[in-house]
Amino acid sequence: MSREHEIEFRVRYYETDAQGVVHHANYLKYFEMARVEQLLAAGHDYAELEASGVVLVVAKASCRYLRPSRFGDVLRLVIRTERARGARIDHVYRVLRGDEVIAEGETTLACVNRDGELQRLPDFLTIND
Repeated sequence: MSREHEIEFRVRYYETDAQGVVHHANYLKYFEMARVEQLLAAGHDYAELEASGVVLVVAKASCRYLRPSRFGDVLRLVIRTERARGARIDHVYRVLRGDEVIAEGETTLACVNRDGELQRLPDFLTIND
């Protein structure tokens, strides 16, 4: 799987708050969207992954908000997989409007089975340095 992937999307009206700014919770949704798209770009469907008994759950998430974004803004989200081995995947994210960084974030995913027990990542998700 590629370490880095990039997506572009337009901010939708319903993602904004009463001040017309993207609500902070939506950045975590954007991060999830980037993870799903990164997996698809590598030829794997998340639904099929879960159907096979591999579930990736968010164990930790953080976001640093640097600039507001608004309805209609075209954002570019760069996801980078920093670590993927054992039962853990660490991602970092940068959300940009043009060259301007809007937000930065990190997540740690844990690989579990349907019963919520930790399990090793499938080989195709593992990145060895």
